[in-house]
Amino acid sequence: VQLQASGGGLVQAGDSLRLSCAVSGRSFSRYSIGWYRQAPGKEREFVVGIGWRGATSHYADSVKGRFTISRDNANNIVYLQMDSLKPEDTAVYYCAADPLDTTWRPSGMDYWGKGTLVTVSS
Repeated sequence: VQLQASGGGLVQAGDSLRLSCAVSGRSFSRYSIGWYRQAPGKEREFVVGIGWRGATSHYADSVKGRFTISRDNANNIVYLQMDSLKPEDTAVYYCAADPLDTTWRPSGMDYWGKGTLVTVSS
């Protein structure tokens, strides 16, 4: 399984951005997909994830009500819609995959893509 995140960029506070995670390989629908981020000098943290069934999603408290995750199983893509962006959302964003159910802990995710940088200016 290979993942490729894209869609990052430089935006102003309050703006929106949509990230995409393209997943190649078989059985995409049997993977839970999560988004993580890492700011300079900080550990990688969980942001949001969507279960392999697509029926459940989990959000970090810091992004609840502002970020929305969705998956397109027909095209093997997971989207992260980010609204009302804040400067503290600035980080490199990564998508990761884990087969079937997962705890969402970064150490538990089996596959990682290269990140995409999101910079939010004040």
